[in-house]
Amino acid sequence: MDKIKKQAFLADLGLVAVAFVWGSGFVASKNALSSISPMMLMAIRFTVAALLSGLLFRKRMRNISKETFKAGCLIGFFLFTAFAAQMIGLQYILAGKQSFLTATNVIMVPFIYWFVKKHKPDQYNFIAAFIMLLGLALLTFDFSVGFSFNAGDILTLLCAFLFACHIVTVGIYSKKHDPIALTVIQLSFAAIISLADVFIAGEVTLEIPIPGLLNGVYLGVFCTFLAFLGQTIVQKHTNSTHAAIIMSLESVFGSLLAIIMLGDHFTVIMFLGCLIIFLGIITAETKWSFLKSKQKNPEKISEI
Repeated sequence: MDKIKKQAFLADLGLVAVAFVWGSGFVASKNALSSISPMMLMAIRFTVAALLSGLLFRKRMRNISKETFKAGCLIGFFLFTAFAAQMIGLQYILAGKQSFLTATNVIMVPFIYWFVKKHKPDQYNFIAAFIMLLGLALLTFDFSVGFSFNAGDILTLLCAFLFACHIVTVGIYSKKHDPIALTVIQLSFAAIISLADVFIAGEVTLEIPIPGLLNGVYLGVFCTFLAFLGQTIVQKHTNSTHAAIIMSLESVFGSLLAIIMLGDHFTVIMFLGCLIIFLGIITAETKWSFLKSKQKNPEKISEI
């Protein structure tokens, strides 16, 4: 195995690790919410991540422009509201189910970008949207009681929409400003708003339950700081198709870990809905370009 192939292989392993860590975040969040409030959990998570990123990249934060600061705050607003909807919604929904519903944000992105930049999505995006709706119908339909769409489902889909807005704004502003500076600012913005909400709600206390504190720190260090940093580093050494497929495994890992560690119960219909949503995610992320590459260059499959 030559150096380039070795780097690509290690990068893919790195992305699998990132997807696994992000998937584990749903379990850690569910565990934490049994002892602390959603805003307290977010305050711990983002404060830890903001402090670590600020210390590591403090030199990059010198002399940042007013425009960069504004862009980072806007991105941070979508990051905060997305996680707020996710954490509040997680109180009313299975962690494994939420991992798949949250992942539908990748299907929403092209349509939000269409609204903002007037760039029409291609046929794969429309197909992915149709597949997603079919999967959502199966995931939220209970044949014993009929259509069941509760507060957790609604908040999680709102979370997915806000994450899609976050992705679009990052894509727009990262081309004009330093991505590292934007990352530090958005994490800091989310931390400050979360802390302010905790103070306003009167939830400030030094007697934070150990399970909530440990899970919050885990989310801040591994699922936020190290995961975002790791993705940025390793994705330089692999192609976008590989990265898209591997990162989509976040929802799969999230569901599997929820079943194993939390005892989430999935019906056959719900499981089928998850598979269909995953198919929609793959369609939106890759447009099945890896199959086209195999057909055109069968001798270069290892490079895909």
